[in-house]
Amino acid sequence: MIKNILVWIWRTLVAGLVGSVLVVVLFRFVPPAITPLMAKRLVEAPFRGDRMTIVHRWVSYDDIAPSLLRAVQAGEDAGFLRHGGIDWKAVDRAQKANPGRIKRGKPPLGASTITMQTSKNVFLLPYRNMIRKAAEVYFTYLTEALWGKKRILEVYVNMIEWGDGIYGAEAGARTYFGVRASALTADQAARMAAVVPNPRRFHADTPSSYTKKRTSFIRGRMGGIPLPK
Repeated sequence: MIKNILVWIWRTLVAGLVGSVLVVVLFRFVPPAITPLMAKRLVEAPFRGDRMTIVHRWVSYDDIAPSLLRAVQAGEDAGFLRHGGIDWKAVDRAQKANPGRIKRGKPPLGASTITMQTSKNVFLLPYRNMIRKAAEVYFTYLTEALWGKKRILEVYVNMIEWGDGIYGAEAGARTYFGVRASALTADQAARMAAVVPNPRRFHADTPSSYTKKRTSFIRGRMGGIPLPK
């Protein structure tokens, strides 16, 4: 009986590992059609009395303004090209600084890299628990190994949320500035990157004082941000 249970557990684990690798390999070549977050928002909308629709259009890496590719790195993960998926130095800094920051009423430091954000956005449900954290680490390293930096950045800017029902660079650029993602100016790109941490509260076309301050910070860093080859 116990042996049968152990065999079943082993087979389930192997099937899960093989399946996860196949899914990651698939999305290395095929654009994801929908993310778990999109599905969650659609399910929640009727309960809030909303009629939400998803505005999303995939565009290739070469059809995204280089300024936006630099801006999201400057705002979210300036060391994107230097780490292997997880920036452990940033994790250590956050763990040491955050108790004091929270006590003083300051927002906690984040340590989530672009690879981590992409992995959890594409592969995982948007809930927080220890199992999901472990899965996030697993998918982060798997994505780094199988996709490479250029594909990670391409999927990231195409799938992240940029407002209520607005997903991806193309939808964000058209909604906020009436241009294609390829035509974004450096200032527009910085404003879009500035709202990424909370796109349902802040809007790139009507920037708050916080958004303006963050835009200025991002603009100052963009010049030194390289792009993956």
